[in-house]
Amino acid sequence: MRGVDDLLSVVRAVHEISMVTNTRLEPLLSRLRLTYQTAQALWAIDPDRPAPPMRVMAQRLHCNASNLTFIAKQLEDRGYVLRRRDSRDGRSSVLELTAEGARVRKAVIDEALALSPFAALPPSELAVLADALTRVAEITNPAAT
Repeated sequence: MRGVDDLLSVVRAVHEISMVTNTRLEPLLSRLRLTYQTAQALWAIDPDRPAPPMRVMAQRLHCNASNLTFIAKQLEDRGYVLRRRDSRDGRSSVLELTAEGARVRKAVIDEALALSPFAALPPSELAVLADALTRVAEITNPAAT
């Protein structure tokens, strides 16, 4: 069954690429006092958009509220984010990057891009792959588009 074999190959490759990239990032994350989860949280906060509510962050990170609270506390303790009341909904909090958080976020993203096995692909292949993976992400989480 070609379709199942291809799917298995894709899932295995994506998992392997993720694991390799995470392993390569470990020295930087250690220097920045980040875990994989806290780095993912920083990545999920776009400094060019309004600070995301905690519930949105939990959705982005596919975790529950208590896990996100723990992650947010770690980032706060390192001076990378501030938790503030949402000006649009005073009942909830948002996570706002600090200047240091924005700097660290950029460093993590730059390093992840440089160390990713995907970086070895030519631009034409990256474009095809980006299109396919974006379509999968949209199927997985249509609300994010």
